[in-house]
Amino acid sequence: MNTKPHVNIVWLKRDLRLHDNEAIYNALNTGKLTLLLYSFEPLLINDKHYSERHWNFIKESIIDLNNELEHYNSKILAVQSDIIAVINQLQSHYQISNIYSHQETGVLVTYERDKNFKRYCKNNLINWHENINNGIQRGLKNRDNWTALVDAYYAIEPLMFLPKQQQLVTKEDVETLEQNFNIPDLTTPETSPFQKGGRTIGLKYLESFYKDRYSNYMFNISKPELSRKSCSRISPYISWGNLSVREVYHKAYHLKKTSTNKKALEAYMSRLRWQTHFIQKFEMEHTMEEASVNKGFHKLKKSVSEVYQIAWETGQTGYPLVDACMRCLNETGYLNFRMRALVVSFYTHNLWQPWQGATTHLSQMFLDFEPGIHFPQLQMQAGETGINMLRIYNPVKNSLEHDPEAAFIKKWIPELKALDIPFAHQPYLMTEMEQQFYNFQLGKDYPKPIVDLETTRTKASNALWKLRKDKIVIEESKRILKKHTLKNRFKNS
Repeated sequence: MNTKPHVNIVWLKRDLRLHDNEAIYNALNTGKLTLLLYSFEPLLINDKHYSERHWNFIKESIIDLNNELEHYNSKILAVQSDIIAVINQLQSHYQISNIYSHQETGVLVTYERDKNFKRYCKNNLINWHENINNGIQRGLKNRDNWTALVDAYYAIEPLMFLPKQQQLVTKEDVETLEQNFNIPDLTTPETSPFQKGGRTIGLKYLESFYKDRYSNYMFNISKPELSRKSCSRISPYISWGNLSVREVYHKAYHLKKTSTNKKALEAYMSRLRWQTHFIQKFEMEHTMEEASVNKGFHKLKKSVSEVYQIAWETGQTGYPLVDACMRCLNETGYLNFRMRALVVSFYTHNLWQPWQGATTHLSQMFLDFEPGIHFPQLQMQAGETGINMLRIYNPVKNSLEHDPEAAFIKKWIPELKALDIPFAHQPYLMTEMEQQFYNFQLGKDYPKPIVDLETTRTKASNALWKLRKDKIVIEESKRILKKHTLKNRFKNS
């Protein structure tokens, strides 16, 4: 006779929160004993898209969850192992009939992992319940009914975390289980330039944004320095699931009723929906991770230059705004949207490098790395979708418009700090005499421009516009519009 206790397993992935977590909510609704599990999987730890900053953020999120779970005398079982090996081990302690998690729109290795896990569950008579995550719908062939489905998801009030007494596996029992696993050290650096993980801090960012910072949202959204305060800065908390998009949206909706700056909130709310829209694209066409969604652009061949790529990655291209952005990103893990688009544009158009070459460095650097945003946006900014407006950003024009006092540039490129503002934007315009006057030597203190902006812009523009007339590109553009564009809205998205 099997005397092992029955338990529900909630497998946490990119949903590191207790509140408005449908997997947890549904598991608790059964009334059964529930164990909350997070696995640091080797397949992701070793994946090229992730870096230490991501794992530290996750560790901080788990510590924050454990602090909240203290009230319920419970904690997360955090282990380092392949997920199937974890469940195998847990089956020696419990009868497991149900596992709950969200549907992850992740990188290719997680897609393959989930297919293997589904087979494992079937073979072990385990019901694996996958829940919708942030409104993303699985299995869609087109967007005909997508808006109604997402509207229905957003309309639901955020789900409360209300476990019954002694429904969660106790902290003592979790610590006993830990003796059977490789337990990762959750310690992270006390001080770092990165935003700290966890719902508690995520809510503080959100509350300060809705209190007063949002009033300058639209004015400063494109400015590399001012946007660091005027934007919400909750993107990593959404990407790793400390906050749900729905609860963030609901808070904005209720605030709008009394706000004197409704337009700013409406703009912000539209971008929350935009986030769902782009992840849905990736969910429906995961091949975007490795190849352009428009197959006509597969014939576009670019010569890979390691020299160009290293200069771009390290902020040594000779174009101050590009370099300041890359140094800032490398150091802090954050850039505002326009600057992200600008550095990708420079990489793919001016340096004429394949967008795939930028994926790894950027994903490792972005603290808020979200696959469903990352890959579609890279392709869109590279001009390889066939349906979006071709945008080739001029870094000089953008620095003059969005960093007119060169404050951002001088902050991240200290070698330009002593220069007058015009030269901080374009140090390559300095004469020999002017360089002597500033005790500054171009090519030694700061690199000369690695390419000519106008020449490379013209080359990229001509090549991409010519390819857009290609028969396969045109056919693929029609296919993409039919599959990914909202019904009756056949326009760029």
